[in-house]
Amino acid sequence: MENNYKILIADDEPDILSLLEKTLKLEGFNNIIKAQNGNDAVTLCRTKNPDAVVLDIMMPGMDGYEVCRKIRDFSIAPILFLSSKNDEVDKILGLAVGGDDYVTKPFSPKEVVYRVKAQLRRALYGKGTGTDPIRIGKLVIDPDRCEVSVDGRMAELTAREYEMLKVLAENKGHVLSRERLYERVWGEESFGCDNTIMVHIRHLREKIEADPNDPKYIITLKGLGYKLVDPDER
Repeated sequence: MENNYKILIADDEPDILSLLEKTLKLEGFNNIIKAQNGNDAVTLCRTKNPDAVVLDIMMPGMDGYEVCRKIRDFSIAPILFLSSKNDEVDKILGLAVGGDDYVTKPFSPKEVVYRVKAQLRRALYGKGTGTDPIRIGKLVIDPDRCEVSVDGRMAELTAREYEMLKVLAENKGHVLSRERLYERVWGEESFGCDNTIMVHIRHLREKIEADPNDPKYIITLKGLGYKLVDPDER
């Protein structure tokens, strides 16, 4: 079934671009934008405003990590990394710079498409809910706009960071384990999720806390997990 989503694919290998484009179109994605280097990927993302990005890491000129950093300056579109590396450090780095998912080459093109679909569903979740903003201290989460502000200042979160904060806010005052957080936000079982959660929590704190090293909103309970609290109620 055809849909209106715009998908940007960035890879320096024409065969991979062609294969992913063909598979996406078979699944109803007919608005495909292609780039063969990092500079073009950033430019096209800025001008075409895609709904999701599939991004190769190893590209000439500007690698995928740097492309992701630049895209995150102006877009919260889900980013799925493609990489020939299978090292956990590389996966963590991909998440740390703002990526939302990671697939290792060689990959099944259908798996990539299904992961894109999953990211789009998660990005869509929370939009247009008609619900009132969630207010916790000076932190405001607006589900209709998918926006977060702290003391009147906008916090530029990735889609994944936004989802994690929203889950914590919906469970204000309650401790959520790393496993539970991962399952709620990623929608899959939490095998070896500790580093992934820690990276996202660290980045959330950098964006919403006055002092990330002395957090007032996202509290760690050693050995148990995390909870979101109102600093004024502590």
